[in-house]
Amino acid sequence: MADIAFIFHWPLADLRALDCDELLHWHELALDRWQKANPPPKDAP
Repeated sequence: MADIAFIFHWPLADLRALDCDELLHWHELALDRWQKANPPPKDAP
């Protein structure tokens, strides 16, 4: 939940309303958004 709240700025009350499948879906979207915004350095192995 913390990943979703951090990326999308959602309050805990909104996150509690989601079921497990929705949480997993939004977690994947949050991870994808984080990775696009923070790509690894070009010289990383």
